[in-house]
Amino acid sequence: MTEDLLKERKELLLKLFEEKSYVPMKLKELAVFLDIPKSGRDDLKEVLDGLLEEGKIGVSKKGKYGKARDFARVGMFTGHARGFGFVTVEGFEQDIFIPGEKTAGAMNGDKVQVAVEENHTKGRRPEGFIVQILERANKTVIGYYQKNKSYGFVLPDNQKLNQDIFIPQGKDMGAVTGHKVVAKITDYGGERKKPEGIITEIIGHVNDPGTDIVSIIKAYDLPEEFPQEVMRQAALMPGEVDEREMAGRLDLRELPTVTIDGEDAKDLDDAITISKEGADHYTLGVHIADVTHYVREGMPLDEEALKRGTSVYLVDRVIPMLPHKLSNGICSLNEGEDRLALSCIMEIDDRGNVLGHRVAETVIRVDRRMTYKAVDAIVTDRDEAVMEEYRDFTAMFHLMKELADIVRAKRRQRGSIDFDFPESKIVLDEKGRPTEIKPYERNAATRIIEDFMLMANETIAENYFWQELPFVYRTHDYPDPEKMKRLGTFINNFGYSIKTQNGEVHPKEIQKLLDKIEGSDEEALISRLTLRSMRQARYSAVCTGHYGLAANYYTHFTSPIRRYPDLQIHRIIKENLKTGLTQKRISHYDRILPQVCTRCSAMERRADEAERETDKLKKCQYMSRRVGEVFEGAISGVTNWGLYVELPNTVEGLVHISELSGDYFVFDEERMELAGERTGIRFKLGQKVSVRVKGCDKLTKTIDFVLEDEQPQK
Repeated sequence: MTEDLLKERKELLLKLFEEKSYVPMKLKELAVFLDIPKSGRDDLKEVLDGLLEEGKIGVSKKGKYGKARDFARVGMFTGHARGFGFVTVEGFEQDIFIPGEKTAGAMNGDKVQVAVEENHTKGRRPEGFIVQILERANKTVIGYYQKNKSYGFVLPDNQKLNQDIFIPQGKDMGAVTGHKVVAKITDYGGERKKPEGIITEIIGHVNDPGTDIVSIIKAYDLPEEFPQEVMRQAALMPGEVDEREMAGRLDLRELPTVTIDGEDAKDLDDAITISKEGADHYTLGVHIADVTHYVREGMPLDEEALKRGTSVYLVDRVIPMLPHKLSNGICSLNEGEDRLALSCIMEIDDRGNVLGHRVAETVIRVDRRMTYKAVDAIVTDRDEAVMEEYRDFTAMFHLMKELADIVRAKRRQRGSIDFDFPESKIVLDEKGRPTEIKPYERNAATRIIEDFMLMANETIAENYFWQELPFVYRTHDYPDPEKMKRLGTFINNFGYSIKTQNGEVHPKEIQKLLDKIEGSDEEALISRLTLRSMRQARYSAVCTGHYGLAANYYTHFTSPIRRYPDLQIHRIIKENLKTGLTQKRISHYDRILPQVCTRCSAMERRADEAERETDKLKKCQYMSRRVGEVFEGAISGVTNWGLYVELPNTVEGLVHISELSGDYFVFDEERMELAGERTGIRFKLGQKVSVRVKGCDKLTKTIDFVLEDEQPQK
């Protein structure tokens, strides 16, 4: 069938399906209705398959064809290690649950057509089945190779890909059991046939140093090397700022200027200046590296930065958004070096209100490269030795803390939510083996920088919102009312409540709840459940506010070295400062920004997942050398298959329900408890328990615990 004929017949069928009188029909019924002979039914099937692939029509479970909106929706399939999955559909408030026997061979990330079961109970999560797989997400799979006599299998590292890949004889590149490999899928199989593939690369043996992290890098398709044209362009970048580049810029080099970062940070993209006039007037300068001076729109450096979206911080390495020549060199605000910056200089009163601000292209020179540890030693511990070492700046740091306390109190007053869960700090030896895992706690210095960056982000976002210019915002939607309702029901068991208005919960109510539970036995339990009830923040070309910060306007302005959205808005801001945006440029940004936002949100999620996977991997390796040891912990998750227990060092493991002896335990979803039917013993979130490490599975990156002489609550 020619392309023109195929197009013509598609249009004919679509027109038929849109008729009000049309009733969904099977292929045979359609053929009779359209007076198509048996010899032409294959052509009809080809047209229908084409329309299905495009998502323009749907097909019922009984094989009846009709409008796509009547039968199916197009969405993304997310797999689960236990075989079932979920489909996320644009416009649906809840994901659609897909039982294992109804996935139609869909794999994690696939674009699919899904139909919702007509008889699903209202109020519960909708259940459906995969009608058709429209686009495969996994062309290759990274995993552990297991060789048999004449064939082999690849066990995917990604637990969401719950099917092994069959490797025929002679297609394994000589891989042996224990190799980590890259397998290209040649056949996605079906209901009774496993996917099939060929080995295209042997990464290394599972026990070789570095193989583990490289496997994750490849699994998430993280770009290890920059293209040659990008590196050639980076090589041409200057090592220092030329006097001519400073022309026309606001010169702030005489102001006392500092950076405050982690001890091992190399890409320093924000610096601070501060002063106080009288008792109630502060001038705060947040100076951000002017990356767009060197990375111009459309050049290979810019295209590669957009492709990456963000720098990725793994346990043992950083995969940067920009080459080191820029990120650690000319764009980094290094001590004692002249640097180009884009500055937001704010006038703030003693109640934390921004009275006015100025955004300008500037040139700065950092006087001191400070660490969070050193600044905290000054403002919190008042360490005399450290204060003496930085005596010329001690007063500046105290002034910074004074203002940060004011703006933080103002933000909390309006309802900004502060979840203070510790992140993991994993220390590795020279061979990449974890030697220590501890919580990476925030201190006064990290909070100072957070507060000042938040203030600059809000100020810039509000400015550009009211100018009604194209922009990239950081948005965070109100939580799902159904999740909030469930949270409200749960916390009532502990004597707490949250107020709702028209089914919605104001962020101030969440912050009030967190304040009430602070220091209580149930603090960890309720904090975690509250966090899980939140939606995910994302980038958007439309300003809808940031729920978690209780902010009407918010953006990401302060990290253009490592986040593309920041770099994108710097470009808009600078263009607006210099010449103003013409209608042509406004149309240009209106056209590209939605795609930029979608891309950057997706790359951010990818980076977060890769970072979590490397953390899980190293935690598993660390605990594998502690099998048999006993630890104190707290229950961090309760499911129908067991209890998750988190240790003080942030390591989490599972006590499987089969390990809970002495009774038959039933999962109470409403109370988030496992309850013994005979004894009345209950296990609930936040409960303190003692566990022994039973074992670790380095392939699945899971840790198994058993309870150790624990007398649980009744």
